[in-house]
Amino acid sequence: MTKRDALVRVIDCLHAEIAALKANDVVALERATSAKLAGIETIAANDDEAPMDAETRALADQAHALNETARIYVNLMAANVRRRLQDITGGAAAGTYAATYRAA
Repeated sequence: MTKRDALVRVIDCLHAEIAALKANDVVALERATSAKLAGIETIAANDDEAPMDAETRALADQAHALNETARIYVNLMAANVRRRLQDITGGAAAGTYAATYRAA
């Protein structure tokens, strides 16, 4: 598999990861992530190929942009979980104890 083909595979996997994140589908996320990592390993194994041409560079840029999109989704999900946990614990920061007293 060429670097170009591996990049196309990684891009497809990133699309699948984003879709799985949106759907909260853990099984699909794991599958897409595993396939993406295999594609990245293939790219790394082909690192001694000739320098990237314009098309391959564009694919690499697209993969980078999609990875950033996936990272943003993960960060938003983590922030939502953090907010919900803070709501449940009365706004206590992670790792600290804060008692909430309310007037009766």
